[in-house]
Amino acid sequence: MRTKEQYIQGLAKMKRNIYFDGAPIDRTDELQMDCINTIGTTFDEAAKPENQDLCTAMSHLTGERISRFTHIHQNTDDLHKKQDMTRLLCQKVAGCIQRCMGIDSTNAVYNVSYEADKMNKGATQYHENFKKWLTRFQAEDLVGCCAQTDVKGDRMLRPADQPNPDAYVRIKERLSDGIVVSGCKLHISEASVADEVLVVPTRALRPEDKDYAVAFAIPGDWEGLKQVVTVHNLRPREHYKRGFLPGATDSYMIFDNCFVPWERVFLAGEWQHGGVLALLFALFHRHSYSGCKPALGDVLLGTAALAAEVNNIHKTPGVRKNLAEIIMVTELGYAAGYTASDLGKPEVYIPGIGFVPYGPGSYIPNSIYCNVGRCLTGEAVYHEAEMLCDISGGVVATFPHEKDFLNPETRDFLLKYTKRNPDMPVEDQAQLWRYLGDVLCSASGGIHNIGSYHGGGSPIMEQIAITTQYDIESRKKLVRHIAGMSGGDRDALSKKMTSPGKTPAEAAKR
Repeated sequence: MRTKEQYIQGLAKMKRNIYFDGAPIDRTDELQMDCINTIGTTFDEAAKPENQDLCTAMSHLTGERISRFTHIHQNTDDLHKKQDMTRLLCQKVAGCIQRCMGIDSTNAVYNVSYEADKMNKGATQYHENFKKWLTRFQAEDLVGCCAQTDVKGDRMLRPADQPNPDAYVRIKERLSDGIVVSGCKLHISEASVADEVLVVPTRALRPEDKDYAVAFAIPGDWEGLKQVVTVHNLRPREHYKRGFLPGATDSYMIFDNCFVPWERVFLAGEWQHGGVLALLFALFHRHSYSGCKPALGDVLLGTAALAAEVNNIHKTPGVRKNLAEIIMVTELGYAAGYTASDLGKPEVYIPGIGFVPYGPGSYIPNSIYCNVGRCLTGEAVYHEAEMLCDISGGVVATFPHEKDFLNPETRDFLLKYTKRNPDMPVEDQAQLWRYLGDVLCSASGGIHNIGSYHGGGSPIMEQIAITTQYDIESRKKLVRHIAGMSGGDRDALSKKMTSPGKTPAEAAKR
């Protein structure tokens, strides 16, 4: 496995195809270093002996020890450890660890490529192609990102009906040695600092949308790919520095007649599997959220408790109520993810059918609990910010700049009027208000909230998944029996859905 330094050295060798503020930049440009240091934490922590069981795994392909971020889940224990690893690492950086996109997309493509080959009765080699790619991905300990979200154009039109055919990434041309793709993916986290990009569909598709059923992997600096990058850094401090300075980037990924050789193609026209791949990546990613959002809850709880302590109101009922609510959302989100891990199987849930076997045997987390946990915690983001604002008060928005605390004409006055809790050093009180300014008042803080709300799918997507996948009819039958209505069934909850006739791919197209 690689070190953080080796990861950075690899980025430095990549071609300049990323653009920021109107000009090309190197991947190791200072603007990107906060993000690189954030991802670098995954290498540093995996190297610690006490984290080996959590942050590494044994490859089912080679038998070698690999980063868990490149692993395919083989059992429920792998799902549990992925969730716990994510929580641990996100605590370390007080935010997104950036690298979950790789593990979630590889697990999704691993399953769908297998099913697509099975449907094609051996006419394609998608799964073998993917396993060869994955073996290198694991052996070289690469950082992967997932390019899923398309620009989508007119939201009321499906892909093949768009006036701009590139509103969704598509296969523009099929050649003997590969495909040519065109289009744009956007909001792609850490793409500018990733070694490899996995591209997957973003929605269910129809037969006429077959050119949009495409999945492949290319290096981040591949010919025909341009990245326009947004960098999310906090305002740097010169004197009163943070203990850790996180950063993040997002890219518009423009595929300009980009050639992809067949050995890097994992889906090419199998429209029946496009929607399954879109949903499966989202499912794995929402499972990761059950690790990262509880970590953010841990940081939020500590921040709120310290703000109350600085204000010397930490024993009041209102603060206790707010802290209890943060704890409940945090741990319910984690519990939902833990249950999703524990109920994981090599199966997917198909509405109207139930759970059906899927893929070559790797483990998929339970869909209902992934979506319940993600929706619950995602919807809480802005209320949690409101509670933090309530506890901290207005000083967060108006706290003086750090150099005013160095100016001999203002320093002593500012320290005098910053002190609130007599039992806490005033320098610590000032440092907490600076930190809260980052959280509540900075551009990065606002972007962080948007990401926490929409990342992995906004709450409406989880609500759709929950209500279409949950067995509501059996609950109606249960109440019919209790109420004495016709059609009641006392055993409704214990009966399995047995409706035959649809494969996962067929059901996903609805």
